[in-house]
Amino acid sequence: MKKLLALLMVAGIFSLVACGPSEEEKAKAAEEAAAMVEEMMGEMDESMEAEAAEEATEMAEHVCNEKCTPEECHKKCGEKGHTCTEACHAHAEGEATEEATEEAHEE
Repeated sequence: MKKLLALLMVAGIFSLVACGPSEEEKAKAAEEAAAMVEEMMGEMDESMEAEAAEEATEMAEHVCNEKCTPEECHKKCGEKGHTCTEACHAHAEGEATEEATEEAHEE
């Protein structure tokens, strides 16, 4: 009796597996897969943009120029050790006069 019951159970399992998913289930699975791929691609794009932004904010090493003296270096925007001011940002946008920029860099 146990063998017969086990045989019926195995046959039932095989018959359920053989049926497979319906067309609706296949379409739903395809939509879910597409949504997961889109989500993963979006996350990858966001992480790449974040890395690019991080690289852009890294400061360059200072290279001495004609305005540097033995006592003090004249650091430009984007160089390590430079502290930007409003006058400095205005100069970058073309709004500041050369005097205001010199004052900002002397501080």
